[in-house]
Amino acid sequence: MIRTSDVWWKNAVLYCLDVETFSSEGFRGATERIDHLHALGVTCVWLMPFYPTAERDDGYDITDFYSVDPRLGSLGDFVEFVRAARDRGMRVIADLVVNHTSDQHPWFHDPEKRDWYVWADEPQSDGPQGITFPDKENSLWEYSEEVGKYYLHRFYKHQPDLNVSNPQVRDEIARIMGFWMELGLSGFRVDAVPFLLEHNDPADAVSLPDPHDYLTDLRAFLNRRNGEGVLLGEVNLPYKDTMAFYGQGVGDELTMCFDFVGMQAMYLSLARRSSGPLVKALQERPEPPRDGHWATFVRNHDELTLDKLPTDERQEVFDAFGPEKSMQLYGRGLRRRLPGMLDGDQRRIRMVYSLLFTLPGTPVLFYGEEIGLEEDLSLEGRMAVRVPMDWDAAGEQRHDPESLLVWMRLMIARYRECPELAWGTFQVLDTGEPRVFAHRADCDGGSVIAVHNLSDQEITVRVPAEGVLADLLTGGRVKPAKIGAKVDLAPYDCRWYRLMRE
Repeated sequence: MIRTSDVWWKNAVLYCLDVETFSSEGFRGATERIDHLHALGVTCVWLMPFYPTAERDDGYDITDFYSVDPRLGSLGDFVEFVRAARDRGMRVIADLVVNHTSDQHPWFHDPEKRDWYVWADEPQSDGPQGITFPDKENSLWEYSEEVGKYYLHRFYKHQPDLNVSNPQVRDEIARIMGFWMELGLSGFRVDAVPFLLEHNDPADAVSLPDPHDYLTDLRAFLNRRNGEGVLLGEVNLPYKDTMAFYGQGVGDELTMCFDFVGMQAMYLSLARRSSGPLVKALQERPEPPRDGHWATFVRNHDELTLDKLPTDERQEVFDAFGPEKSMQLYGRGLRRRLPGMLDGDQRRIRMVYSLLFTLPGTPVLFYGEEIGLEEDLSLEGRMAVRVPMDWDAAGEQRHDPESLLVWMRLMIARYRECPELAWGTFQVLDTGEPRVFAHRADCDGGSVIAVHNLSDQEITVRVPAEGVLADLLTGGRVKPAKIGAKVDLAPYDCRWYRLMRE
């Protein structure tokens, strides 16, 4: 118990929300809604940016790292939200967006802080490459009339990149983290980590320390200030490259990394109605350090990126879940929520979230997923999925035993009752049926088996098991046989079993 409570994030349930769209009354309204999260079973709230902003990138263009946007409330309102969450056993983390600022930030116009940003006399052809938003920008460099030089911007031109190679900038980032931890945060979701650490000039690689040393310093600072602190990193890279961001073998950098590769493989499996791509990804996924963990998700606040899939496989997902150009973004992702992608099929929607809570890793929900909130394609770009929370729907579903909300509560309750899913070793089970994904988690003598039918057909499979299977969702039992326990699955069905050894 002592060891598991120290690494609380391993079996946490994270819930990402944007205060602005979660409640029309800012932090005060979000605080009044906190019992909705508590009843759902959330154990950690992740806050999207709530800082003062120039309002050109949904809060990610920050003008002050030490305050709350007046539209959302005050520092006092923020503290009350954190306190209310803590009272209900929920921790709070927030976005740490320090790879850039808004061009309206006072630092950008302070001559004494000129070297806090990345400047060049001419756009550098041998510097960072790759346009993040090709529909809006055509260069990573923008000319400043005020300074007479070009500044680097990995994202929009109104978001100049900070020069993290500058020790003063590094110290300021630590101060920002320290400030918010003093107000009650238990850590941060670190935005665009690879961009934060990249060298801005090829010469930097020779003249400066390894950028990962800086991430190690940030983690050490976090842990000195708050022993339970967590750094959840947005690292959308292949598995091999992502592992470096945990730290070299000892896990002294990021605490958790999002499993972008596994998420994309899951959607390919859903499109094909075959477990193959998901099985392959999970079997190739490296084990994180002892106290590290993968963060799993169905949806997040950005486009549903499919950039790690080959072009032909990406097209399969597009054809299945977003065939119209208006549903796609940047040629690499979908701007839809899951209910829209699955045409509102409740069987399939519930099966996907069952997958989320049984896959090895820490599950992360995006606000509204628990009530089946859909996208609004009339909104521009990624904003299509950042729609207002539908509290009327939440109220209607709260007491409806057949609702998605009640199903999600059940999933989370069972997940919290099954430490094997978070702590155990993972093993894919061979049922001989590619349309079925079955796996097993073992920990300290306990075993949980999950079975998911990815197809729209009724299927009967034999699941390898050496004891009675107690159904954790319905209360039934399945007796073993020499050729495996017989499991009958309806279309898009799912089963959670605890293995009872007699």
